[in-house]
Amino acid sequence: MASKLLQNNTNSSWMKDPGLRRLNLGIGFMLSASATAGYCASMINGLLVLPEFSRFLDGLDTNERGLIIAAVSLGSFCAFIPGSYIADNLGRRICVLIGSSLVIVASIVQVATNNNWVFFGARVLAGMGVGVSQTAAPLLITESSHPRQRQAFTGLYNALWFIGSITSAAIGFAGLTILGSWSWKLPCLTQVFYPVLQLIGLCFVPESPRWLVSRGRKEEGMAILARYHANGDENDELVQDEFYQICKSINAESDKSCRRWSTFFATRSNLHRLSICVILGFMQEWSGNGMKNTHKAPFVPTQFLTEFLLPGVVSYYLAPILESVGIYNASHQAAINISMQVWNLAFAVCGAMAANRYGRRKLWLIATLLMFIYLSAASTMSGLFQELHVLEAGIAVVPMLFLFCSAYDMAYMPLFIAYPAEILPFQLRAKGLAITLTTDSMACFFNQFINPIALGAIHWRYFTVYLGCLVIFGATIYFLFPETKGLSLEEVARIFEKEKTYQVETPSDVSQELLVFDKNGSTS
Repeated sequence: MASKLLQNNTNSSWMKDPGLRRLNLGIGFMLSASATAGYCASMINGLLVLPEFSRFLDGLDTNERGLIIAAVSLGSFCAFIPGSYIADNLGRRICVLIGSSLVIVASIVQVATNNNWVFFGARVLAGMGVGVSQTAAPLLITESSHPRQRQAFTGLYNALWFIGSITSAAIGFAGLTILGSWSWKLPCLTQVFYPVLQLIGLCFVPESPRWLVSRGRKEEGMAILARYHANGDENDELVQDEFYQICKSINAESDKSCRRWSTFFATRSNLHRLSICVILGFMQEWSGNGMKNTHKAPFVPTQFLTEFLLPGVVSYYLAPILESVGIYNASHQAAINISMQVWNLAFAVCGAMAANRYGRRKLWLIATLLMFIYLSAASTMSGLFQELHVLEAGIAVVPMLFLFCSAYDMAYMPLFIAYPAEILPFQLRAKGLAITLTTDSMACFFNQFINPIALGAIHWRYFTVYLGCLVIFGATIYFLFPETKGLSLEEVARIFEKEKTYQVETPSDVSQELLVFDKNGSTS
């Protein structure tokens, strides 16, 4: 990467560097957008084990309860595309501000109401806030980070989803000790914690310099790069090279036609990017992990291992699963839920670090192969349990659950957001990420309503559908996903444009070129 050879006025340790300390503090707060999504999505699991919340839902049938469970996903689905317009037209920071504020308002409404359908509406609103923030926060992190730290931050972003789910599980555990309606209202109230952190982070993190340059505010963009990437030195070689590459890239996309949705179909390279963005959404939900959303399926204890025990189901239906194996104590259920989320977080963070060291493509291929092996084993054992009533086979599914989760967390969690944010050109970055998130929501919606029907009809054999999906995903990764390890955002674009391999400029070459390059992004 070019930044490795360019002189840069920063300390090798970011903690000893004033500019990077402030920037990374703001980015750290922005990472809480992923934790917000994890909290909002997982909170319902903690509520479902609380007796007071069960009484709150009295009178609702299975479908109506399912709507309340799926409300956050519904709200997010409706917000991703509008969020991309806000991020492109008003800025990444304003988009995060709007999304965080919506979640805070929704949380207050959930606490204040005693009406089921107002609660449902508030959860939809929270989902919309999550969707808007999810569209902008990763872009702000990707486009503002120092080059040597960007890939680590983008990998960590989605991995920290589990921070939110762990917090949700812990607050739900605390709710067991509270009498009355506050046992479930407390988790709803603490839902504001991570959105508030995002608002605090906006005081530290700058607007995306790439967005500023795209709006003609080049001096502001240069000032931000200099302040945070070189402690105010606008003549810094790295800053000058960053600014040059940003201006060059955005000038090439300056035609208004480059900002339209149809641009995805205008060139082969953009169609390639679109294909990746779409399939990523399906990969996230149809890799076997999507079995978690079978909320309409009636729960029968003897069907536990064949109809429920697949990775991810614990995020939404842990309580009935544990009851089926004799664990009825709510405190024990909550403790197991927290343990599972910590397990997931550990492997997701390890995956984020591994992707930065070994590469995205290699990690994805290895994880997909391991997931296929573990899911095949789980499918076989589930079949033995259901068809031949081999209890030992059913019990053996449990470690397969943890192993499958580990493989999934190592690649699919950290790269789900990081990869599309890297491969998309600036003018299509918000739109492309919105496409990935929307596709993910569509695939999740499919799981919620089709899985119960399919499981009821063909039982454990339905797992083979996901095995087929994993084969397709593995082939797609092999043939369509280029490696982006160690490349800047502008360098990644060259891979898709089929240009010659990017030649890293030496410091002397850069200095000579920059002699005729002014800070407004023009050459003489």
